[in-house]
Amino acid sequence: MSEESLLLHICAYLLSYPDAEWQSYLPAVKDELQKVKQTQLKETLSDVIAYIEGEDPAEYEDEFVRVFDFSGNTHLYLAAYNRSNEGQQADQLLAYKQFFLDNGFDVEKELPDYLPAVLELAATVSPEERKRILDYAKDKLEILRQRLIDAKQVQAFILDAILSVAGREERESV
Repeated sequence: MSEESLLLHICAYLLSYPDAEWQSYLPAVKDELQKVKQTQLKETLSDVIAYIEGEDPAEYEDEFVRVFDFSGNTHLYLAAYNRSNEGQQADQLLAYKQFFLDNGFDVEKELPDYLPAVLELAATVSPEERKRILDYAKDKLEILRQRLIDAKQVQAFILDAILSVAGREERESV
């Protein structure tokens, strides 16, 4: 697995719902992170994990729900950041769905623009396809990152890592 794929898998995990089962796998995710060679990204995500481990699991779960489920400003559905144009939002949902179908996958439990699912997909495809997916999502990722920064949420650092991978994919394709 490439380092970019590993980073996207870790980010997808860290942005998934933090229930008790999720908490039980966090040490394994922390171990996987040690395989990352990029010091800055490894340190950034290690700090996020340390923050999560320092929180009471129920409190972190509540925080996650407040940030992503009860906020109209920060959520994990990328097409929803284009609420002003429902037609465009529907087109984006179809585009995300097509990314999955083009790569032999389908999303059954979530909408196709659910960020952890998009990241898992990007982690499993070729570098060229990963670049295409991340390029398509990049403006929404930047919006979410900025909103998380404004809200002083630790998950902003996860978005930093995702955008770093996206930026590297962009530079390597030139």
